[in-house]
Amino acid sequence: MRVPRIFVEQDLATGQTLTLDERAAHYVSQVLRMRAGRELILFNGDGHAYPATISEAGKKLVSCQLSDQTLPAAPPSPLNIELAIGISKGDRFDWVIQKATELGVSKITPLFTERVDVKLSGERQEKKQRHWQQIMISACEQSGRNDLVDIGDACRLDDWYSSLSSDIKLVLCPSLNEQLAVNNDAANNITLLVGPEGGLSDEEIAYSLKQGFLALQLGPRVLRTETAPIAAISIVQHRWGDMGW
Repeated sequence: MRVPRIFVEQDLATGQTLTLDERAAHYVSQVLRMRAGRELILFNGDGHAYPATISEAGKKLVSCQLSDQTLPAAPPSPLNIELAIGISKGDRFDWVIQKATELGVSKITPLFTERVDVKLSGERQEKKQRHWQQIMISACEQSGRNDLVDIGDACRLDDWYSSLSSDIKLVLCPSLNEQLAVNNDAANNITLLVGPEGGLSDEEIAYSLKQGFLALQLGPRVLRTETAPIAAISIVQHRWGDMGW
């Protein structure tokens, strides 16, 4: 039986006795319905995984005894990938966050671009940011990641450019008719810029190219906004990161 992985917003140390925070306790006792004696794995984003045994499990209180050793963990990708993507409607954006987390990106920045048809501000935006954070955490729990993805605050595309410092910057451009001209030298930081439904406008693509972006085309087929970034991340991880055949 697979041992559940649980994220906690608490300091963790080998050998300690820990009372789980409210979110984790509810999930363990009410959703998974785990009882005393069951094993689980705790992580908090510090890069380690802590095996633990439940010592007490009630409706609102769950206590665990952590093992004297952490689990050996797969190292994070040597490549820092920022995915900057236009916000899409419905659950498409949730799906992108989930899969991008599984594929090892370091940061996801939601963007308001010319063709974004989603209105977010104030309390509604804060609620959406918390929702995206939870999607990311759930993906880390499922995929075995012990580090967390930085979910940036949603911002305008024009404002986002000033924060860039990547070795390689790629913008998805479906109309490109030539191969990507970039060498295979090692890269440490890569930025991927992807549009929403309908893609980036011609003006946005042109401005990105002036900012030093390279145009990336993903073959002859038109990909959905939730498919294109996943394909691009996979290509980048294979070429410069930790994905192989």
